[in-house]
Amino acid sequence: MAKVVSTLFISADGVAEIDPDWHFPYFDENMGRAVTEDYETADVLLLGRETYDSFAGAWPDREAAGGDDAPFAKELGDLRKVIVSRQSPQLSWRNSELIDGDLLDAVRALKADPGVKGVLIPGSISVVQQLLAAGLVDELRLLIHPVAARKGRRLFDEGDTAYHLRVTATEVFPTGVIRVIYTPGAPPAPATYTDAAENL
Repeated sequence: MAKVVSTLFISADGVAEIDPDWHFPYFDENMGRAVTEDYETADVLLLGRETYDSFAGAWPDREAAGGDDAPFAKELGDLRKVIVSRQSPQLSWRNSELIDGDLLDAVRALKADPGVKGVLIPGSISVVQQLLAAGLVDELRLLIHPVAARKGRRLFDEGDTAYHLRVTATEVFPTGVIRVIYTPGAPPAPATYTDAAENL
């Protein structure tokens, strides 16, 4: 079964709607390597409409320009891209298709498709939130920046149920960025203050 991986740049206070002013100063070769590793997990990109528009408005031109990032731009162009949108936009970037029907059903179908190696969701906060709530995210890969953004959309929205996560890998970059890879985890055993006090 294909793995669904979410990859996000995020601030220390949980903002996943990146601001270039606090994101790009921390983007170094270590972060570039981490991003490359994330993309190597998948042969399908799952993109929300805003993220798709941002990518499609930049990467085809970068591929055509032939600069340093042209090889990566070509890799993105060659990948199958599945777009989540309530509207019917014109998809100009090659290998792009619109989800026909329900998001959760479409993701379950991608996971079950023997021809799909993995599904990567870069950014696309609302898509990730819906899939987290449905238990369809297999890995959450966060690049946590050492900054409190204080404004912008947060990854974890308000809800009644806590998400319990298990850390499978961590790495600290010289810039102070922390890379953390989570998978869904079982909740810990119930405990009270009395139980915690025994550890004081």
